[in-house]
Amino acid sequence: MTPAAATAVLAAPAPPGFLSPTGVEIAFLLVGLVTLGAALVTVTTRQLVHAALWLVVALGGLAVEYLLLTAEFIAWVQVLIYVGSVVVLLLFGLMLTKAPIGRSPDADSGNRWAALTVAVAAAVALVWVVVDAFRTTWIDLDGPAAGTTEVTGASLFRHWVLPFEALSVLLLAALVGAIVLSRKAKADAAAPAAPGKEGAR
Repeated sequence: MTPAAATAVLAAPAPPGFLSPTGVEIAFLLVGLVTLGAALVTVTTRQLVHAALWLVVALGGLAVEYLLLTAEFIAWVQVLIYVGSVVVLLLFGLMLTKAPIGRSPDADSGNRWAALTVAVAAAVALVWVVVDAFRTTWIDLDGPAAGTTEVTGASLFRHWVLPFEALSVLLLAALVGAIVLSRKAKADAAAPAAPGKEGAR
């Protein structure tokens, strides 16, 4: 090997590996552990309000993970839609239905082992599929951001326009169907009350 070739080999960057994690990778792992812990508390606690608040922590941890992966658009969508809308809707549902604030014995269905088995099987299958599909794919976290709003929007409306529009039509159909069913239920509930009112008169 010539001296020039030896110098080129020494100057070449080392391939990424698990034995030399960077600061971002360590932060990703720590945030992932916190998110996993919050998710476990969410599904194991018997206090519904506490479960909703721990769900906020879990979803917020996912948003931080997306930021660490330079996917800022997905991170803010996670915060705005899930943390800002779904959890708030859940809390309003708990308040409007007068759910118990303290410990609720009815929050445990008795099928914990079946639920644990299904959850572990789903987690193993998901991890296996992801690792098998992206075994040799590495994200350069120190390079330019690959998940910015501009990049995501360009990819979405260049290659995924038809699925995006189909999803919007599906959501619109679900919204219209919910409105029709709610109006029909109100009409059916008000129909038997009409003869009673006439008889009282």
